[in-house]
Amino acid sequence: MATPQTNGFAERFNRTVREEFFDLVLRQKLYTGVEELQKDLNEWLRHYNYERPHQGYRNMGSRPIKTIKTFKKQH
Repeated sequence: MATPQTNGFAERFNRTVREEFFDLVLRQKLYTGVEELQKDLNEWLRHYNYERPHQGYRNMGSRPIKTIKTFKKQH
């Protein structure tokens, strides 16, 4: 069951994907199939998780992959 906190994280992620990926690529490229769109989305998600700094209070400017690795080391 979703809580207000987790729903907020999901809603913010959905907004980021829409603003930083879909709003841009759908204006720049005509996709011929869902597989082609999925390939570009997968590349963007890799950038999102490994390269893009995050401003959320839990990441404090680091990338999500670093936050996950730090959490795993602590537990």
